[in-house]
Amino acid sequence: METKLDPAKDDLPLMANTRHMLVKHYVLDLDVDFKSQVIEGTIVLFFEPGSRCKKGGSAGEGVCLPQSDETFKIRASEPCHSPVTNVSARSSKTGYNDFSVCAKGEKDTSDKNGNHSNGEQASGISSSKNCCDIETHGSEDFLLVLDCCDLSVLKVEEVDVAAVPGIEKFTRSAKLTDAEELRNLRNQIVHELVTLPADHWREQLYYYTHCSQAPGCGELLFSTGTWSLEISKAEVQAPRDFPHAIRIWYKTKPEGRSVTWTTDQSGRPCVYTMGSPINNRALFPCQEPPVAMSTWQTTVRTASCFVVLMSGENSAEPAQLQEGLLSWYYYVTMPMPASTFTIAVGCWTEVKQESHTADVQMNNEFSSLFSRADLRLIEGSCGHVAYPCRFQNPAASSQLVIPHRVFAPWCLKDRCAEILLELIPQCLSAAHAILGTHPFSRIDVLIVPSNFSSLGMASPHIIFLSQSVLTGGSHLCGTRLCHEIAHAWFGLAIGARDWTEEWISEGFATYLEDVFWAVAQQLPHDEAREQQELKALLRWRRLRDEVQNSKEELQVLRPNKENTGEVSESGTCIIKHGLNAEKIFMQVHYLKGYFLLQSLAKRIGEATYFEFLRKFVQKFHGQLILSQDFLYMLLEDIPEQKGYGLSVENIIGAWLDTSGIPKPLLEECQSWDQCRLVQQVNDEVTKWIQANQRARKRTKRKRRQDEVAFRKLLPDQLVLLLESLLEEKMLCLRILQCLEKTYHLDEQDAEVRHRWCELVVKHKYTTRYAEVEKFLKEDQAMGVYLYGELMVNEDAKQQELAYKCFAATQKQMDVSSAKVVAEMLF
Repeated sequence: METKLDPAKDDLPLMANTRHMLVKHYVLDLDVDFKSQVIEGTIVLFFEPGSRCKKGGSAGEGVCLPQSDETFKIRASEPCHSPVTNVSARSSKTGYNDFSVCAKGEKDTSDKNGNHSNGEQASGISSSKNCCDIETHGSEDFLLVLDCCDLSVLKVEEVDVAAVPGIEKFTRSAKLTDAEELRNLRNQIVHELVTLPADHWREQLYYYTHCSQAPGCGELLFSTGTWSLEISKAEVQAPRDFPHAIRIWYKTKPEGRSVTWTTDQSGRPCVYTMGSPINNRALFPCQEPPVAMSTWQTTVRTASCFVVLMSGENSAEPAQLQEGLLSWYYYVTMPMPASTFTIAVGCWTEVKQESHTADVQMNNEFSSLFSRADLRLIEGSCGHVAYPCRFQNPAASSQLVIPHRVFAPWCLKDRCAEILLELIPQCLSAAHAILGTHPFSRIDVLIVPSNFSSLGMASPHIIFLSQSVLTGGSHLCGTRLCHEIAHAWFGLAIGARDWTEEWISEGFATYLEDVFWAVAQQLPHDEAREQQELKALLRWRRLRDEVQNSKEELQVLRPNKENTGEVSESGTCIIKHGLNAEKIFMQVHYLKGYFLLQSLAKRIGEATYFEFLRKFVQKFHGQLILSQDFLYMLLEDIPEQKGYGLSVENIIGAWLDTSGIPKPLLEECQSWDQCRLVQQVNDEVTKWIQANQRARKRTKRKRRQDEVAFRKLLPDQLVLLLESLLEEKMLCLRILQCLEKTYHLDEQDAEVRHRWCELVVKHKYTTRYAEVEKFLKEDQAMGVYLYGELMVNEDAKQQELAYKCFAATQKQMDVSSAKVVAEMLF
């Protein structure tokens, strides 16, 4: 049943048959072993029939309830049990009464602000037929297909949820007479459990915990393929009759591509999910398609020297199981795609504020602009399926800064304390000023190992940042933090129904990072506008270069065009170019999406545009969208734009469905050269070019008389200056030395140092090759294409440097980075 893929192509298959069976909740119970570099344990999946097999929606659909659970006081906390080392130690003979739910080591995080949780999704694919009685494979047994790769599956069994004491409240019949009735009863129990009202979330977690520990009641047949795990039960031919709760015993492989086993900057072992192109299917069997929005709860056991961070609404506190062994428990009540699940286990040090907490003030301009809109929006109901929603909690909606923690390797603790602790509340407050209610109740920020291939990555309740953002002041760190915070709204609370439309996530985050950062700095309007125009010019130059040097098919924001969002009859689909290593490093979806949103804001007016964005977030949080959902609502909310020739069709045609530079952008880019900050850079470039000309002509005695006053530049101005000087054919050694000394280039942020390294390579500034080597080793998130620069000059010393750096970092690199660099070198 494997999807047939062309080996010559780079598409990623999503194999799960979500239209037959849809996972609603995962319970993971895992042991992390650093010696063998294996994560081993069980996962219990709770299902509902998919959209093709439902006879009607659940009673709770379309209803949004505030966070409360007055009817159930027992806290769903971490199960108290001892670790085991083999399957038979916890076989189906283990009774439910051998387990208990313990209260210690876990805090109830549903405070007065409703800060325990976040939002869910509405299924992007609606049911068009009531086909529950259709046997999907004729007389063959029904196959449940899960996305799975690089996993050793040991055993699959049905879970006897009917054996859980107290579960009778979920049943309608008192006595059971035969096996078929018992099977129906188990499925009925799961249905009642997964459809509990949102205000019973504690009770739901409690019973998920106990059901996951119930004994097995029969092994299921299974087989694994390259991309999938297929499960069946003898003589069960329809999804409705298939077990709705199954347990899978499995372990990861050291070479699995969903996690990376490495060492942190202090030389200590760690493992984390790095945002692999194959997502989490090599971490646990799951349903990868975005429509499979689920909740989860996870228990992780590991040695006591390690800290476990994870996507979870609770700030987990470890429970000691025995000497040297700790257990960590996290849960999420907002349904999200399994691809957003994130874990990081390492010897992380929590970075705490030693003195007073930074005073956060909201920009009055934005505060007054949106205060009235907030009151209107909170009165409306949400559009997603029921879950405990912060948008309906007035206390949560008025919370400028959500609880947050910072973790890092021990050697970076002081730098994080200096930079991050002050920035986080400023950036969170700025985001709230623009978009309102924070979708998530809390957030952890982790500085990940140097092999991380990006500057940052946002997941539910946790943000990964590269160590590269910690150098050269607060500018790069602040802008990147704003970008990742923006993903809480666009990318997580609101997700793309079709993964090929990643501009919905990255375009919005890139656009909003500038807006958030201006508010965080409390810049006057004119100063903010100038900085944003400078940034627009830099992005324009980057987009122009990328379009010239990449395949046209990778430049389209909506590659599936009119077929975007469509899946097969079973729910399987293909992500075009999802495994293309080059595409991972491309910025086209960030940049074209950013320019589209910037163009719309300029046309509509910022105040009106931001107010619309809030309305959009209010309407679509917890749901999956396509591009047209955003565009149709925009033009309906601001109908006067239709009179100026703006339509969904021409926006899609000009911006989303074509490669290259959008025509409207070609008209807009001229204005950025006139920006005051850009003009300042142009003046400085002229000074340097003139100084270079004089330096090449004059004697040493005359050079001493040439003293030029250079202006102090902002980090983004420095980037533009160095990019402009890179266009010069030759800069003499004296000018390179003067550049370095004037701007203290070795102390600047990674964006500036990257351009400086390019100048060093271009002009063969051999005494600074050590800086290039350091960059390639410590700033792997940005250094990939420097390898190409080292190779293109065909200089023996530069090529030797490239080989040396790659040999030192290859084993730690993620697969995509290593593949791209290897193609450059070999």
